[in-house]
Amino acid sequence: MKNKKPKIVVGMSGGVDSSVSAYLLKKQGYDVVGLFMKNWEGDPTCDGCSAVDDFNDVARVCEKIGIPYYSINFADKYMDRVFKHFLKGLNDGITPNPDILCNREIKFGPFLDFADKIGADMIATGHYAKVSHNDGIAQLLKSKDTDKDQTYFLCALSQKQLSRVIFPLGEITKPEVRKIATKLGLVTADKKDSTGICFVGERKFRDFMHQYFGDKQGNIVTLGGEVVGKHKGLVYYTIGQRKGLGIGATDDATDRWFVVKKDVASNTLVVNNGECPELFSSALKCREFNWITPQTDTTFKCNVKVRYRQPDQPCTVTVHKNGGVKISFDSKQRAVTPGQWAVLYDGEVCLGGGEITEVFP
Repeated sequence: MKNKKPKIVVGMSGGVDSSVSAYLLKKQGYDVVGLFMKNWEGDPTCDGCSAVDDFNDVARVCEKIGIPYYSINFADKYMDRVFKHFLKGLNDGITPNPDILCNREIKFGPFLDFADKIGADMIATGHYAKVSHNDGIAQLLKSKDTDKDQTYFLCALSQKQLSRVIFPLGEITKPEVRKIATKLGLVTADKKDSTGICFVGERKFRDFMHQYFGDKQGNIVTLGGEVVGKHKGLVYYTIGQRKGLGIGATDDATDRWFVVKKDVASNTLVVNNGECPELFSSALKCREFNWITPQTDTTFKCNVKVRYRQPDQPCTVTVHKNGGVKISFDSKQRAVTPGQWAVLYDGEVCLGGGEITEVFP
């Protein structure tokens, strides 16, 4: 009797990527189970944030490809482990990245626990990334589709989490994924990709966050201290932002305004009319850093991203004894923002990442 293929639980969002991931694993002969994770107790009537519609799509896809499926509610865990941290960070004047925390704390946390409870060997998701295993060490690698690569958002995963993960889309591109879904007649084939933060959906960020913070007006000032307008609350702005400031150019200014700094103590938003040295940084620090691939060197060269979609930037990394790192850029970087994550790469290998806690002008 032939050995059975391992049981794999696929995290299914109701989108085309996870749908095709489940199909590909089933085609390869695995014992596949679909799992819909409800992570947000949002308004069921708002556009782009209806878990009901997404679950119905998951059900249709699983029935189409012939696999069992479950639904589980992780909303309480998401609130405690991700959203509260997000709100606190905004209130403290930083710009947190909840998507990275969601992957570490939910999609590869309680999700993996659920897989264990039903006797699964592995878990899989529709992320565009790859995993390799060398001498018992799991490495996170960039996907074939460089435009869709999502290793940036997976940088906080641990060896334990990665050792049990399969990314079926690592070697194919997004157009190929849609082509497969169309050929199969999956209901998600032409479904629009989700954008922005998962719990906001298609609503405007400021409209959504207003229910938590309201308006906390303060002055918008120039680097020289001149008051040029009023802001509605520092939580609604981020470093480098130029849209939505609500201030026009002065008589002698031809460039657009950019956010340079948020001063929480005085509730002041500092701006400059045009690009300026204050928008650029030579280095950053992360108080804590998650190493996916263990490092032995205390100082080394590699590449860094300080935001998703940014091309890799050459840098020098200094590892501190307390677990933090300092990352010095070969070329000054624009709008490096505390609360966002610095993610390191050695070629195609994602070394890990850490939340930016300090920025050097």
